[in-house]
Parts: sequence; C-alpha cells; structure tokens
Amino acid sequence: METTYKAVEATAPGTLRIVERPIREPGVGQVRIRVEACGICHTDTLTIEGQFPGLSFPRVPGHEVVGRIEGIGQGVSRWKVGQRVGVGFFGGEDGECEPCRRGDFVNCQKLIIPGITVDGGYAEVMIAEARALASIPDALSTVDAAPLLCAGVTTYNALRNAPLRAGDLVAVQGVGGLGHLGIQFARRMGFRTVAIARGREKKKLATELGAHSYIDSQEEDAAMALQRLGGARVILATAASTRSMGPLLPLLAARGRLIVVGASPEPIEADPVQLIFGGRSTEGSLTGTAIDAEDVLSFSVLENIRPMIETVPLEQAANAYSRMMEGKARFRMVLTTGQ
Repeated sequence: METTYKAVEATAPGTLRIVERPIREPGVGQVRIRVEACGICHTDTLTIEGQFPGLSFPRVPGHEVVGRIEGIGQGVSRWKVGQRVGVGFFGGEDGECEPCRRGDFVNCQKLIIPGITVDGGYAEVMIAEARALASIPDALSTVDAAPLLCAGVTTYNALRNAPLRAGDLVAVQGVGGLGHLGIQFARRMGFRTVAIARGREKKKLATELGAHSYIDSQEEDAAMALQRLGGARVILATAASTRSMGPLLPLLAARGRLIVVGASPEPIEADPVQLIFGGRSTEGSLTGTAIDAEDVLSFSVLENIRPMIETVPLEQAANAYSRMMEGKARFRMVLTTGQ
C-alpha cells in the first residue's frame, strides 16, 4: 500500500515545487480524497504569491478538486469509499460565528478554504471536511466538473440570486474563465444576454456560448449601445481588472446592479452620481456552499453547460499556472493526476 503521495507546494511567494508527502488518515468529520483533477483559478494567486493575510508556507494550492473517496474519518455517514466527489472554495464553516448562526455559511468568519487555510488539490491526495463535499453527477466528466466547483458556482449563484426575471437584460463583462460560463448560465436561465469584451475576435465565441448580442468596447461606446437596448438589469463583472468596472455603471438601467465576481488589487472607482441618480448599486458575490455546488453541477447537466478547458499533468502545475496568469489559457486550466 502506498505511504506517500505527490503534491505541488507553494514554499515562498512565486515558488512552486513538487514534493512527496506522507499519506495520513482523515480526522473526525473528514474524508481522504484520491484526487483526479484540480482546476487552476486566478484566486490561487492568494496562495502562490503569498497575498492572503496570515498565510503560512508551505501550502498546497487548489480549490477546484474532484476525486474519489478512499478514506473516511469518524462521524462521517453520508459518504462512502469510492464515491466521486468535489470540493470548491467553500471548505467548511465553524458554525459558531454570527454569519454561521444566521445561516450565512459562505461568509463564515473562520471559513475553511482549500488551498489557502488548509492544503488543497494540487496533489494526488487531499483531506477534506465531509460537510464541504459535493456529489459529482455521472453525466459530467471529472475534468469538466472541476472548474464548475468555483468559477461555475460563483457565476451561477451571482445570477440566480439576483433580482431578475426571465427576459431581463443581463450583460456579462469579459469572455474569459468566468465570463464564458456566465454567458452560458445567463442564456440558459432565460435572460436576454449581452457579452461585453474588447476585440472583434471574441464576437463569434460569445455568440456560440449563447449571447444574443456582443458589444466590442474598443469599437463602440458600450454605454450608448446598452442604453439603446434599455440598459442592463444586471451586469456580471468577470474580468480580472477592477479598474474596468467603474465605467460599467452607466450601462445599468434604473435600479440595476453591478455584481462583481472578478477581482484584482486595484480599487473600483465609482461615480457617485451614477449610483444616486437611477438608484444603481454595486455588490460582490463570493462562492457557494456544497449544496450550491451540487445545484450548479445538476443545472450544467440539464442545460449542457460545460467549461472550456485545457488539461495538464500535475507535474506541470507551475507552467500551467503561468499560462493562466499570462492570459493564455482558453479558458480554464485543469491539472490531472492520471488516477
């Protein structure tokens, strides 16, 4: 029986290395997962670049994890050895803080985050909290399921929890790792879907993903183009450039919402006049719980929604991460272990 497993550790800001680690037994309420795939997310920079407050090295990154249970700790009854499961950004809650006591587990003040507060899925083996597991439908491949556990649930929840009705105009800013999923979800949820990006070359892809209209912000005034359509009830801001988000406010209809799911270190500069006149608002949307992850997986099967991915062996994690950071991925990089 194997006693060690291969993992990719962040050992210092910007440094990844492959190591062998001893296999350990899961604790109370935990399971051990034999990892089959792990998506690479832009949020992994919080670990790999050492940006998360209080982060300790070494740390195994990764929070888009799919694999099969191979060990079960005490107190776990719902899950069985051999089940295919996934873990996303939500790795478990403490159940004691005020947000948890109010049922807002995603905003737990001591949230367990795979790859950040505990070791994640850039590895052949991972320990996870059983309460954070999502069951993977048979109709989804392992590599397709992985990005849906973070990029998928983030865009899906942002839209399904927004004050929208079928036929409302939803604009998705960006046709990238988050945006290409946001467009698919918006169209399948019954919204009039407009994609906004820079460059004519993205129009064909946006249309194929389901966008009813495409606005090239390099070629035309996006505000005028959207206002001709009546303005957006919601703009889903997915680009990893927060400087680009403030100018989106004039694109909103009265009482419209700018929902931010993409992020970068720069602040969002908002014109207060655009907020006050028209009653517009800006908000963020983080992730979802394990049951939310199961919802997005089921919806993706129902509506034939899939991420666009590139698969790379675990041993090439550093190169795959660099490819993602350089904007060369189309659109989600997924590490595979060969299991």
